[in-house]
Amino acid sequence: MLIKQFIEMYDILDSSTASGEKVKNYLLSIKHDADVVVYPLKGERGTTDMIRITIPGEKGKVKGGTASTLGILGRLGGLGARPERIGFVSDGDGALIALSLAAKLLDMQTKGDYLEGDIVVSTHICSNAPTRPHHPVPFMGSPVDIAQINKEEVSGALEAILSVDTTKGNRIINHRGFAISPTVKEGYILKVSDDLLDIMQITTGELPQVFALSLQDITPYGNDIYHLNSILQPATATDVPVVGVAITTKTAVPGCATGASHITDMEEAARFMLETAKAYTKGDCHFYDEKEYELIKKTYGSMKRFQTLDGKE
Repeated sequence: MLIKQFIEMYDILDSSTASGEKVKNYLLSIKHDADVVVYPLKGERGTTDMIRITIPGEKGKVKGGTASTLGILGRLGGLGARPERIGFVSDGDGALIALSLAAKLLDMQTKGDYLEGDIVVSTHICSNAPTRPHHPVPFMGSPVDIAQINKEEVSGALEAILSVDTTKGNRIINHRGFAISPTVKEGYILKVSDDLLDIMQITTGELPQVFALSLQDITPYGNDIYHLNSILQPATATDVPVVGVAITTKTAVPGCATGASHITDMEEAARFMLETAKAYTKGDCHFYDEKEYELIKKTYGSMKRFQTLDGKE
């Protein structure tokens, strides 16, 4: 369980003075030699703190091994919408989940439990992000462009990505908890991973929940096309498979709403991602069928144009 990590991390992030350095100090208090990098990312509307935690596995690339590397990205516009709203907003759930999971993985290592492959956790920390109109409920904005964040988060030797994000401001998903997306790779929306469905069933004790995607949702922001939200935006900036882990509700909840974060739902999603990380880096979990994917590309060609703003590869 990760309840302890969530409570401690929430106490840091639910603040008008939340910062990357404060999160870094907390993570170093768990494991003093943890690889935590914090740096400012500047945009036209302000600055946010990028944070990247690399957690080496026993047989991972960091130690010269061959085990696969998994990226876990906490997607959000901001942790807060100050001064318009006071307190931690629903949109911050992705960062809270990713950082709590990083804390858990570091705590596991202090107790002698190492995953086989490396895990790279990345997100950003901003306590006063802007809001913007969106139907059916307002979206949280960000002081920096999505493309800037994408470039930072998908960098490095990631071989698969879990992108976790609040996905409550819609009428597509009508379930309280979390749901996963089909695998997205190089402009293709592929079938849902059976391995991920198995892990979801085990960790929740419920039938798995999958949310619908359209081609619009996997195109880059800025093309004047409707998007469910930014959960699959990392897929526009990388060739590796990306799966969205959406924190969901039965009703449409604004990303700028406070008092709308549910620790039980977030902890369930984090446990699912932790078990996925264990299985994926060990080679027991696959995000897609590689042979079938090659056949799809051979039959229908490249779809990388959907990763671009102008439709050109």
